[in-house]
Amino acid sequence: MKKNIIKFKGLGIIILILLSNSIKAQFDAIYTQYMFNETFINPAYVGNKEAMDITLLHRQQWTAFGGHPVTTAFSIHGPLSQSKMGLGLSILNDQIGVLNRNLIYLNYAYRIKLSEKGVLALGLMGGIDNQTNKFSSLAINENGVNDDPQLAKNGNMIAPNFGTGLFFNNKKFYAGISMPRMIDNQVSFNNLESVTTTKVDFSKFTYHITCGNLFTLNESIKLKASGMLKIVQNAPIQFDLNANFLFEETLWAGLSFRTGSAISALAGIQINKQFLICYSYDYGLNGTQKYFTGSNEIILNYLFSYKGKQVITPRYF
Repeated sequence: MKKNIIKFKGLGIIILILLSNSIKAQFDAIYTQYMFNETFINPAYVGNKEAMDITLLHRQQWTAFGGHPVTTAFSIHGPLSQSKMGLGLSILNDQIGVLNRNLIYLNYAYRIKLSEKGVLALGLMGGIDNQTNKFSSLAINENGVNDDPQLAKNGNMIAPNFGTGLFFNNKKFYAGISMPRMIDNQVSFNNLESVTTTKVDFSKFTYHITCGNLFTLNESIKLKASGMLKIVQNAPIQFDLNANFLFEETLWAGLSFRTGSAISALAGIQINKQFLICYSYDYGLNGTQKYFTGSNEIILNYLFSYKGKQVITPRYF
């Protein structure tokens, strides 16, 4: 029975690949805790903190399913020229079944001080997308072995991409709009030989609109409310709503809702004014939960203090 299941899965994947004849390389990884670091969503976010900021994120989606999506992301950014500019580096690895995708981007932001408390930033990001389709790893026969010569070669793609965005923030409010990947990269297959096409297609842009506000409920409790609209032409608008409570500047607890997808619970601890650890669990709402377990995501964030300059309070955005 197990061998038949392996065979069915392998043949099913091959049929889907051959029927589609192409794989779109421009897609955005899903994050539940994007509100703690928007570097991969919006390049104008970089440099908005008073010192160098490092974030490491790891996410495993539908963990009971073989070949489930696994995302690992790293970012580092900080202010330059007395906070008039920001510069950052973002690295992401996405694995979904036979597909392995790596993104490396440089981010730049020019920051304009609109008042004593508010700053508007204009951002650009550019880098390389690398995608490998490991067809040779598919198990397609009853022994769990790939013995099809047509699947001996892997489809590979290396292509440039870039994005742009705007980001406004003060101490209690932020709002942003961005198009993080503006080039439509596609990998087409002819007898599983890959052909890469790269073009700018306005109809396939993904727009992210984000906003959030910090409410002080009393001396001990703060509420960080945030939301995100994700807009793609010819697809339903996706809306994220998030409510995260901060107790005694130390413990985070909250809930998130993503339309047509999941509801999430979040818990975190502010180890000190510079170091944050958060974990979230997604419960599927679209029928997948009865087949797969939920999704797990953990994020580590560290804010360095420059020599002679200390972090007074934790940064909420």
